[in-house]
Amino acid sequence: MKHLLRYITGTRVLGFCYARQDPTSKPIGYSDVDMARDVDDRKSTSGVLHFYGQSPVSWQSTKQKIVALSSCEAKYVAATAAACQGVWLKRFHGELLGHSDGATELRVDNKSAIALMKNPVFHDRSKHIQTRFHFIHQCIDNGEIDVQFVRTEDQLSDIMTKALGRVQFQELRRCIGVVKVKDT
Repeated sequence: MKHLLRYITGTRVLGFCYARQDPTSKPIGYSDVDMARDVDDRKSTSGVLHFYGQSPVSWQSTKQKIVALSSCEAKYVAATAAACQGVWLKRFHGELLGHSDGATELRVDNKSAIALMKNPVFHDRSKHIQTRFHFIHQCIDNGEIDVQFVRTEDQLSDIMTKALGRVQFQELRRCIGVVKVKDT
């Protein structure tokens, strides 16, 4: 309880400051996972973060519904959740502007998961993953999602999934746009 109260006290002056964005900006998503960190049920926690330009517009941290058998599978499931959200954001943005162009970029820090997403030949090795998680293949094939590798050090959604040291936490917080918005 003490830690929670310290956190609230230390963050009550923080928030997001949104600047005017170029209307042609495309959403950029980040997805990450903490592999089986929950010691009770061994389920992983997915973190998803989407930006338009430099501004975060959507974020979530949720426990996965399945127990992943590998870090590749856990990252694949997290990326699928990010793809669903990214496709929705792209369509919503398209409805507001009357047009939608280009794919939503999704940044993932696991090359095996990216290969699984892009290569349908790997399906034989991934049949145990529920069919609904193969939605990301369709998104990539349709050109709605463009999956890119990002180094672990540059993975902004780490802040949503892991307990970080103070310096790393503050750096990631700054990178996602959290700033001091009022004086105490």
